[in-house]
Amino acid sequence: MQTDQLYKIFLAHPSVQTDTRKLKQGDLFFALKGPSFNGNLFAKKALDAGAAYAIVDEATEITDARIITVTDVLTAMQLLAKHHRQQFNIPFIAVTGSNGKTTTKELLHEVLSSTYKTYTTEGNLNNHIGIPLTIFKIKADAEIALIEMGANHLKEIESYCQFTLPTHGLITNCGKAHLEGFGGEEGVRKGKGELFDYLRANNGTAFIMNDYTYLQEMSKGIATIKTYGTANADITGEVKSSTGFLEVALTKGTAINTIKTQLVGEYNLPNVLAAVAAGRYFNVGDEKIKTALENYVPSNSRSQLIAKGSNKIILDAYNANPTSMKAAIENFAKMEGSEKVLLLGGMMELGNESLQEHQAIINVMGNYKWKAVVLVGGDYHKLKHPHLNFENSLQAKEWFTQQQFNNTQILIKGSRSMQMEKVLE
Repeated sequence: MQTDQLYKIFLAHPSVQTDTRKLKQGDLFFALKGPSFNGNLFAKKALDAGAAYAIVDEATEITDARIITVTDVLTAMQLLAKHHRQQFNIPFIAVTGSNGKTTTKELLHEVLSSTYKTYTTEGNLNNHIGIPLTIFKIKADAEIALIEMGANHLKEIESYCQFTLPTHGLITNCGKAHLEGFGGEEGVRKGKGELFDYLRANNGTAFIMNDYTYLQEMSKGIATIKTYGTANADITGEVKSSTGFLEVALTKGTAINTIKTQLVGEYNLPNVLAAVAAGRYFNVGDEKIKTALENYVPSNSRSQLIAKGSNKIILDAYNANPTSMKAAIENFAKMEGSEKVLLLGGMMELGNESLQEHQAIINVMGNYKWKAVVLVGGDYHKLKHPHLNFENSLQAKEWFTQQQFNNTQILIKGSRSMQMEKVLE
């Protein structure tokens, strides 16, 4: 079936699902397959559960007019998403980067949705499946679309741009993340830079953190560049206070004096400035920008500040890499309080550099005095250090529940697979 024919069906049934467990009456079921699953085997189940059609790429056990056969289901889904995206003549803003992309996307959404009907990536649906699903949810009333793009290897962002067709883009930073897939830091910059390559070739607009000289280099040749940073940028600001929640002083490009966020950590300064820059670019009023950013409360284990009795806990367990881990530790060390505990999970996808990077984090911790340090999983157990070491977060939880901390500050952070949030469950 051709994409334009499939699109007519989509218009009649504009809800797409790839998981039969989440199906609703009238959904289109795309039978995706991977190394450990084959959606084609669930086509009948999908139809029985109320799917309007099931799109498959293998012969099924049933004969049903609601079965649509294509050459490749994933390709068909992505081409359909591109066709849907082409119906809109609105800004499509792509956000990627090693650290902070989800928080930046959320802050951009808070600011832009104060003035425009803005659709955005839900949670972290930022891969080859999640991005098409995000595009499908964009309705005719859309005025701006925000698409988060995650990647762990070269050519991935490039492929997403082919069906997302971004008009604007933002790379938060390029750090030590997914080194195994990218082949090192230069590979990270090349991979994330595929977004800027697309914007450069398609007369796009880039928002860049001007403090990072590598982003200045990566963005050269893009038609329109808007900058933010601590100096020498269209929008400038600095940390006014970070002893509790981050407070930002704006110094250029806006009439806003200060923004009192509900975010933890100086490392969120660029994310806040990016949202201010985007808001100003799209003519969102200063008061709306300020209100939106001050009202945003992080969730999903991203820099959450949790009060538990007399203790204050920073739960930043959504993900971790060497760059974000170092920043979190150093920021935590600067915060008020003398009784501080670290519970840190291992960092994944670092390839041959894993041992070296875990050792570097141990070295960073050694620059400060802690009440206790607990290391969980990863390659920490292969290294010599004086700290407590557990295999998984459940063991760390058992230790944590046996402690009787009072007036203590606690940082919990680790890669997603470590599930460090379980320490608090």
